[in-house]
Amino acid sequence: MIYASQSTLQYAISVLSLCALPSILTPVQAAPAPSTLHSRELFSQQVLATNGVGPAPYYRIVALANLGNGVVLAAHVGRPVEGQPGSTGVQKYGFSDPSYVVDRETGTIFNFHVFSKNVGFGSSVIGNDDANLNVISSEVSVSTDGGVSWSTDPTNQPSLPPAASSLITTAVKPVGQTVNGVANVGGVVGQFAASGEGIQLRYGAHAGRLIQQFVGRVVQPSGNVIYQAYSVYSDDGGSTWHMGSPVGVGMDENKVVELSNGNVMLNSRPSDGSGYRKVSISTDGGITYSVPKSETQLPDPANNGAITRMYPDAAEGSANAKILLFTNANSQTSRVQGTARYSCDVGRPGPLAVCSKLVR
Repeated sequence: MIYASQSTLQYAISVLSLCALPSILTPVQAAPAPSTLHSRELFSQQVLATNGVGPAPYYRIVALANLGNGVVLAAHVGRPVEGQPGSTGVQKYGFSDPSYVVDRETGTIFNFHVFSKNVGFGSSVIGNDDANLNVISSEVSVSTDGGVSWSTDPTNQPSLPPAASSLITTAVKPVGQTVNGVANVGGVVGQFAASGEGIQLRYGAHAGRLIQQFVGRVVQPSGNVIYQAYSVYSDDGGSTWHMGSPVGVGMDENKVVELSNGNVMLNSRPSDGSGYRKVSISTDGGITYSVPKSETQLPDPANNGAITRMYPDAAEGSANAKILLFTNANSQTSRVQGTARYSCDVGRPGPLAVCSKLVR
């Protein structure tokens, strides 16, 4: 949950010897049944931040981007206090919940994040005026030098940044329309970019499109406000951003992955207590999605997760392009059992035993 706070984004560039899933994935081979591997067999780790250490003693919400050549870019939220500040007189603004999108064609890196003032996600009001302290805003920082420098200069804090090109609130937080006497239908009351990483499409008519997922509190024709997911996309290298159609009920932080046939799969944290990830498909590059369905093979205790192609450079339609890697807490009730799964059948409903392993 996003609070109105004095949180800031912390950056790190790491050169890692990444040990992703090993040769069990190459070539693709069917497995008789899912098995479990210990994470120590596959991964190494590096500590980027520790609670109680440094100028921001509390950290959470990490974003990672693989820039190639062993370089990984990381961002996380640094908080001066453990929870929401309660004292009056504290300046309430913050930049939080980072997510990266990397343009592989130009090398440009985009960092989406929240710009909150007096309110957070749950208390924001309708409207997209960034000068309104009761409107939660969305911002994009841009780097063209591998994350060394950014278009939004943090030395300008604590002055609130002006409504400049870095703020995309008007694109991602529409006010909606009056329909049958109901005001602001389709309007987004509160929103944030789902922290982690967005994607760039590689295949088909929309190749090159940049996509970042958002969560929104969206006004319905009934007047009710529900949690929905939507894509924010750019077809001009990040110069302009456009909002796709909100989808689902009981959605939350969500990610997308391009499938081997060029379709886009959305995978969402549930906020309705279902205990399973919600999955939906787009055939138009993330503009619209099918009605989400609960994926009973992917239990989830309502937390952020991630999904990606194991081989992002694989040829369209190839066997390697079908291999998906998914990570989350493998439980319906608790944030325990951090688990990585992979599927060789592009995540289609049905048994994952064709090529499925659990990594804990």
